[in-house]
This record gives sequence, C-alpha cells and structure tokens, in this order.
Amino acid sequence: MEPEKIQRINELSRLSRERELTAAEKEEQTALRQEYLTGFRENMRQVLDSVRIQDADGTVRPLQRKN
Repeated sequence: MEPEKIQRINELSRLSRERELTAAEKEEQTALRQEYLTGFRENMRQVLDSVRIQDADGTVRPLQRKN
C-alpha cells in the first residue's frame, strides 16, 4: 500500500476523534482500511508460505495449516 494512503487512513482516524466524519469520509475510511487489511493478509500469507520447518532428523518441510 502506498504511503499516501496510509497517511490518509491516519488522518481520517485523527479527524474521527476530533469530530464526526461525513458519510463520504466514512466510506473512504472503510475502503482504505479494507485495502490495507487485504494487502496485510496477502503479505502475511506469502511470509507463511515461505517458512520451512526443520525436523529433528534434518528433513525440511513447509509449514502446514493445523486442522
């Protein structure tokens, strides 16, 4: 996510503490937060997909999801 968008999220958050946001600002805030969370989740998935576990016998295997 671009730094300008993160800065805008922070700006809207500060504004919401000072006053009530307009309907357009609330929509913008929701859309930006959703975009941020989507990017965060994608990045976290990539990180977890690249993690490898080394067993005691020396074999290396990918991280697996618990059932």
